[in-house]
Amino acid sequence: MDQINAFLEFEIFHFKEHSLTVFEVVAVLLIFICTKIVLRLIEKAVHRKSKINKLDEGSSYALFQLIKYILWVVAVVFMLEAVNIEAGLILAGSAALLVGIGLGLQQTFNDILSGVILLYEKSVKVGDILDVDGEVVIIQEIGLRASKGLSRRDISIMLPNSLITTSKVVNWSHQARKTRFSLDVGVAYGSDVDLVISILEESAKEHPDVLKGGLVEGRLLDFGNSSLDFRILFCSENIFLIEKVKSDIRRTISRKFNENKITIPFPQVDLHLKSKLE
Repeated sequence: MDQINAFLEFEIFHFKEHSLTVFEVVAVLLIFICTKIVLRLIEKAVHRKSKINKLDEGSSYALFQLIKYILWVVAVVFMLEAVNIEAGLILAGSAALLVGIGLGLQQTFNDILSGVILLYEKSVKVGDILDVDGEVVIIQEIGLRASKGLSRRDISIMLPNSLITTSKVVNWSHQARKTRFSLDVGVAYGSDVDLVISILEESAKEHPDVLKGGLVEGRLLDFGNSSLDFRILFCSENIFLIEKVKSDIRRTISRKFNENKITIPFPQVDLHLKSKLE
């Protein structure tokens, strides 16, 4: 026992009034390991609780992230105390330095605060589909400083959290999963209007991602300069890949137009020439 005590009290290094012993190193390692174990147990408990209460993935993820950040802050304070360093004295003694760092990292702190707001308010959750500055992304991870999203081009995008909280962001997932979309097309004057509307509705209904029993309606919008302008309305739950759905419907419309001799006209301009008689 005396040998164990002597080993634990052995000084690794000594600097002025401070020293680091084997016991203090072991204490820090134990706090770190215990924190990891507790977080692992909490993660499993939150996951189990979300299944029982049928919480969505984003809510359970946000709850765990908040717990993780708080627990790590507490763990770091205990680690400092374990090596006889008072966290309060460090903060008080380096106040001027912290002010300088704060000014230099103002945007970073803004992003971190925005991350806490996102995790607490749960206005944006993992799995949500956002339209940020014209880029549609599906949120894969919400970090403390930045969130990770996947674009429709399968490109990973890192979004600063402050961009999400301060910019105009469209959250497609906040509404019902069933969303109404539309396609516009123009046909040549003289075309059978009823036939065109029928083709538009048939083309939309044939696509597997268009909701069966949902609204599918073709409309004559306007008498354009070069064409009769139509619109087809349909509902779909495939919000993230809706551009591919629209492309497929356009291809079907084009094929059916060709089969029925319906043409999509080029823009036309009438030019009138006046001759000057002398």
